[in-house]
Amino acid sequence: MYEQVSHSLLNDILIALKPEIKNQKLQHFYTRLGANFYAIHSLFCSLYGARPDFKKQMQHLVETMAKQYISRPAYLKKTDLAREKDHNWFLSQEWVGMALYCDNFADNLSGMHNKLHYLQDLGVNLVHIMPIADCPEGKSDGGYAVRDFRKIDSRFGSLKDLDSLASDLRKRGMLLTLDIVVNHTSDEHVWAKKARAGEKEYQDYYFIFGDRQMPDMYEETMPEVFPETAPGNFTWDEEMGKWVMTVFNHYQWDLNYQNPAVFIEMLDIVLYWANHGVDILRLDAVAFLWKKLGSNCQNEREAHQILQLMKDCCQVTAPGVLFIAEAIVAPNEIIKYFGEDAINAKECEIAYNATFMALLWEAIATKRTTLLNRGVRCLPDKLERATWLNYVRCHDDIGWGFSDVDIVAAGYDPQSHRRFLVDYYTGNYDDSIARGLAFGINKKTGDARISGSLASLAGLEAAIEANNQDEIEAAIKTIVLLQSMTMAFGGIPLLYYGDAIGTLNDDSYLNDAAKFDDNRWIHRPLMNWDKAAKRKQPGTIENRIFTAIRNMIAVRKETAAFADRNNRELISMDNPHLFAFSRFDVLNASSKVLVVGNFDINPQSFELAPMLKMGFFRNGSFKSLCSGETFLTSVATVEVPARSFLWLQT
Repeated sequence: MYEQVSHSLLNDILIALKPEIKNQKLQHFYTRLGANFYAIHSLFCSLYGARPDFKKQMQHLVETMAKQYISRPAYLKKTDLAREKDHNWFLSQEWVGMALYCDNFADNLSGMHNKLHYLQDLGVNLVHIMPIADCPEGKSDGGYAVRDFRKIDSRFGSLKDLDSLASDLRKRGMLLTLDIVVNHTSDEHVWAKKARAGEKEYQDYYFIFGDRQMPDMYEETMPEVFPETAPGNFTWDEEMGKWVMTVFNHYQWDLNYQNPAVFIEMLDIVLYWANHGVDILRLDAVAFLWKKLGSNCQNEREAHQILQLMKDCCQVTAPGVLFIAEAIVAPNEIIKYFGEDAINAKECEIAYNATFMALLWEAIATKRTTLLNRGVRCLPDKLERATWLNYVRCHDDIGWGFSDVDIVAAGYDPQSHRRFLVDYYTGNYDDSIARGLAFGINKKTGDARISGSLASLAGLEAAIEANNQDEIEAAIKTIVLLQSMTMAFGGIPLLYYGDAIGTLNDDSYLNDAAKFDDNRWIHRPLMNWDKAAKRKQPGTIENRIFTAIRNMIAVRKETAAFADRNNRELISMDNPHLFAFSRFDVLNASSKVLVVGNFDINPQSFELAPMLKMGFFRNGSFKSLCSGETFLTSVATVEVPARSFLWLQT
């Protein structure tokens, strides 16, 4: 019965389409719309069906999709068709990404052309350019307080510059990733300005209240994201004379997705950027999309419905485009952002594996893999047509979001262990030479996260200052070990600009009035191209790190077992300092790679006999994929050097 209603509504919508839409060639659009309309209608009805303007909004939704399909360039429509035929294309082991700020990396978008050779030299073929949309200077939150979603900030260039870069990347076989801030706008956005001027239509785009009654009810259960710099979740707007929800910063107004006009506006923006050649869209702060009284206003069921609806609509207009879920939440929650379908990702095809990242840093600090092994085993299984972004560092802080249950099972007290990790990475522990900063300190709970570059957190900064060659060696090994885990784990490895040449903390942000109170800028430096040039000078720190990572990337791309086909199995080792797992080629199950990481500062060994029983190394010998060294199965044990790894294959 419901299917008949849905089909009838679709016919009514198509009949009512405006002539400028009907007169276009829409063969593939109509086919995809027909295939996806039942799901689109069901979700839209679930979210907005009680509204008297439901049919009008549905008409507006379909017309928005159709207009963007008409605007979609022919070469992108061709790409859509190819990716529909090879729908698992992004699960290949050939993709390796890097996240960067285009102004810090290359001055601006135009400057990126002359720096792409650096990425290609390393082996990177997926480029995530951090937010470039127009933001107010001084109130940008690093690009996440957007004033105009369709305009590129003049500091970075123009839309023409982006189109040129997208074309250049495409010719080089590289993917482009951009951010869409879907949860909020700047308070200087035109919608906010109209709301501030008293226009009821646009006040309904946000959560705006005339007194504290509703804000106080929300505050009863909503946590604070930035308790130090932005306490509370509401801000009084003097000009408007009302309270507005501002979860992140006082100048970032949260959008109200209970209003279908907001969803349609944001879908239009998503499709707009898809039509400018963006292959992957990173959807920012998706966990916060739906606000509900009596909850923490995160990970609500309706937030998932919003993402499902956005994905279904995108499948009609731009099916070649992927979504990344930027949801830094607990493992049992992050897995939901892939969707609930047993196979297909019905929300986002890609999600950040923040838990794995944090567990790696925990293992470095403790020199033990007990929690790492347990935490990874507790990661829920992802969908077949979905994948992780695995990373060691990014533009954001490091949070210790792993499960208290896992921490206890590993033999630690959750509160004291997290405090130890903060002390360790801020250098306030006797055994640590890490140089990080505590970020987001919550004075009520004592919780804190960590800012700092990969190299400085790994001890390279302190080692160079002390001119201690042994500690420099150990820091380089730590950097390479961490990257080796993300390269092999299963998913898309995402490097952070500067990490491949050992970039240290940069405290110049302290001299910038717009940045000095946010110490995450310590790991958002200007790319030092003089330092990058040293990657070609044998024996330099830059050369050793860059060469090791480049070698890993090359090996990864040539090894089918590293494709993400749910083809990873954790291996239990008796040694508490080792982390091990196998990867296998789904087309050739006998072709296996054994990945072993040693997180201790001393060499560690494992017995070969158990590996042979598990079916490894049946040919009597095996080799290290990265070094080329060959081993015979007649040896009793295999040694893994301090803070090192092995990728072993028959």
